Amino acid sequence: MARIHFIGGEKGGVGKSLTARVLAQYFIDKAIPFIGFDTDRSHGALMRFYSDYASPVVMDHYEALDVIVEAAAEQPERRVLVDLAAQTHDGLVRWMDEVGVVNMADEMGMTIHYWHVMDSGKDSVDLLQKLLDRFGTGLRYVLVRNQIRGNDFSVLEQSGQQQRALDFGAKIVSIRRLHEGVVQKIDAGSSSFWKAKNAADPTGGGLGMMDRQRVKMWLRDVYREIDDVGV
Repeated sequence: MARIHFIGGEKGGVGKSLTARVLAQYFIDKAIPFIGFDTDRSHGALMRFYSDYASPVVMDHYEALDVIVEAAAEQPERRVLVDLAAQTHDGLVRWMDEVGVVNMADEMGMTIHYWHVMDSGKDSVDLLQKLLDRFGTGLRYVLVRNQIRGNDFSVLEQSGQQQRALDFGAKIVSIRRLHEGVVQKIDAGSSSFWKAKNAADPTGGGLGMMDRQRVKMWLRDVYREIDDVGV
């Protein structure tokens, strides 16, 4: 079955690109074939960290977006991973409406997964409500609670939107906190997570033995969460 994974959340700085990178590394480590599409023109994380697997796509060019569905249809066993830049929700909706992507996917036996990446603020909850209002049960939702951007998700839990998503069949993934200094070193070296956890040379801004161990343990925990989603 063909599967498209959109990594979104609309709001900047909530960890969409981090989530896309983790999922890309998960596919690599689990030997799951995939292709990535990066919609961020200026700070494309998939193009930067996983360039061997990714291609750029421009959200305001419908023909470019068509490639996403075509790629899924051409090789159904290959996952399609799309890292959505901030403020791309409206363009995505227009494209999906024009083509009837949700109905088309149903007819083709294709599943569309939307990973809604969230920090602990109310804005993320409001954007989740907007997403659920628009697509209802048409998408398979994954709520990503990014603890790197805050660990108190009581606003989400009390809003009713998390339960509403769960009623639609959503899954929840929690990305626990990874020390900010470790993240900065990985980003400064433009390292994939594989390189971050395996590189033995700590020079040139790389990670030392203990930081590499932190990355290994962090990925292990996140992978367990992703295992429960079934990608």
